[in-house]
Amino acid sequence: MGNLFTPAIPGRKPAVVIIGPVAFVKEQSPVQYASRLVREGYATLVFDPRHHGESGGKPRRHESGAAKVEDLRASIDFLVAREDVDSDRIFILAICQGVNWGIEAATLDARVKALAIVAGHYLTPDVTRMYVGDTAEARIRRSGEAEARFKATGEVSYIPVVSAQPTPPDPTALLTAPPIHQFYIRWADRGPFWNFHGLWENRIAAMSEGAIWSHDVRAVIAGLATPTLMVHADRAASGPQIPRDLFEMIPAARKKLVWLGSQNQLQFYEDPITIDQVVPHVARFFSGGADRAERQ
Repeated sequence: MGNLFTPAIPGRKPAVVIIGPVAFVKEQSPVQYASRLVREGYATLVFDPRHHGESGGKPRRHESGAAKVEDLRASIDFLVAREDVDSDRIFILAICQGVNWGIEAATLDARVKALAIVAGHYLTPDVTRMYVGDTAEARIRRSGEAEARFKATGEVSYIPVVSAQPTPPDPTALLTAPPIHQFYIRWADRGPFWNFHGLWENRIAAMSEGAIWSHDVRAVIAGLATPTLMVHADRAASGPQIPRDLFEMIPAARKKLVWLGSQNQLQFYEDPITIDQVVPHVARFFSGGADRAERQ
């Protein structure tokens, strides 16, 4: 299930599909970027990945990078079939952990003319250690056991995305840092005044976690020939050095790195000042064509 934002301009329009952070729903950071990109003249699609939000798929809240790549490509199918979309100007914007799946989709699908990766939670062994320390092996093992149980019995076990309470953090939660808890826990609220929060749930299928912490985007990024804009900041996910190293690995002839300064990760989700800085960079890069070398 998705929402398409269309600019009120005539003719065939460039289009962007947006993928958000881990366990996201479309009403979170994707809609913040979509509501701005449409004012830049881009038809912009946000969607709930399969297993999440208003989309179908079981088990519920199963995180699958491979499925998200398929969903991105299916979203492109939808866009290119529309008479009001220019099929030669299709782009992907990926935020936080979504960068990993945006990168992979861009390497697989030549219809993607440019890629923007913003505040990336790049999945590498170093980033895994940054987030879960020496618990990675135990988490991957627990995930494997949950997957085996599901295949044998159909039973789905869950872990929280963030702790239900700020302190002490739940050691089984996917993300344990207090600021991440402060952002996400609000999205679990329900009621008529919170319908704009969508259907986010504070849980993911436990069998999802192993594929997250064992993923290594470096093998994919080394084949990324699609024109690529990377936007990051000192306190964004993955820290200040890993994104720079990954940027150097991108072989695309046209690539650009925009470093905003000291913004933290959550500012890239909903701080209007930060997002208003990012979107013009994205719009300009997408409109710049695929033949001009650009590096910053």
